Amino acid sequence: MKEVTMNSLEKVSKIFTRKSDGAGAMWTGHLNDRTIPIYAKEWGLEPNSEAIYSFLGDDCRWFMGDAAYKHPEGLPMFDMSAFGKTVHTSSDGRLADVETVAEVDEYPWPDPKYCDFSGIYASIDAHREKMVFSGMWCPFFHISADLFGMENYFIKMHENPAVVEAVTERIVDFYIETNEKFFQGLGNRTAAMFFGNDFGTQLDSFISLEHFRRFILPSFKRLVAVGKKYGRTVILHSCGSIYRVIPDLIEAGVDVLHPIQAQAAGMDAKNLSQYKNDLAFLGGIDAQSFFVNAKPAQIKDEVRRVRDILGPNIVISPSHEEILPNVPAANILAMAEAAKE
Repeated sequence: MKEVTMNSLEKVSKIFTRKSDGAGAMWTGHLNDRTIPIYAKEWGLEPNSEAIYSFLGDDCRWFMGDAAYKHPEGLPMFDMSAFGKTVHTSSDGRLADVETVAEVDEYPWPDPKYCDFSGIYASIDAHREKMVFSGMWCPFFHISADLFGMENYFIKMHENPAVVEAVTERIVDFYIETNEKFFQGLGNRTAAMFFGNDFGTQLDSFISLEHFRRFILPSFKRLVAVGKKYGRTVILHSCGSIYRVIPDLIEAGVDVLHPIQAQAAGMDAKNLSQYKNDLAFLGGIDAQSFFVNAKPAQIKDEVRRVRDILGPNIVISPSHEEILPNVPAANILAMAEAAKE
């Protein structure tokens, strides 16, 4: 396939603002390191992701702002050192035994001054004709769960809500400040704000709607507000079944929903079509089993079906951004071809 001749930025911008003229667009997603040499060999390309994206005519690029965090002592952004080698839902996180807000303040919270975004800006500058997703990833829901341990996190929402709120606030304060720094330096470069928190399981949201609105939504709105302040399209990545919170996400200002995990409860294209007047979509082609097992002709038929239901304001993409090596190269190529029809 040849590189697209239409300006991808203009095309995807129309889709994301729900003003599409019907031109098809696609995002391959993030190629796993093990996937790159397989696809490159299949198509006779240099073994790097950019060669593959160019071959497929991908309209989008993603550069995560978190890569800019460089502590002078090599420390991680968020230290989860309480975890051993085995981590599961009942594992105790580093803050599992914290009972007061004063103890929360003792944790070594990351400092935004250790973010240097110059490298991210250079990557964006190299793809000014594409729709570039960027900003800090901001997975505050997951970080909170890791710091407490997931079960402890949910229990503390009932037993010690003040501590949960304090931890969440400190995490989000960091992401607010780093995103402010990022978008101030970004200027008029072409980027959408893309961040992720997986609020859903395969069957439902992790927590009740009541708890979502108390412990998650206020912080979520703070993050969205930064993107709106700088005039960016706000794209939310949230895996799982999140159909119950979609109205809250729309009210909070989300413009685009990703990745539309098709096999999760309530997340099929037909059910989500009720939000076509409020959201654009990114994703929707099942990556849990369909992409792995289907034939290329079936992939093309599914792209057409999903686009007919959710389009025209949809960027076709797999229902998870990580493309693992068990996804046949022919199926990704089939998606790209059908998306541009």
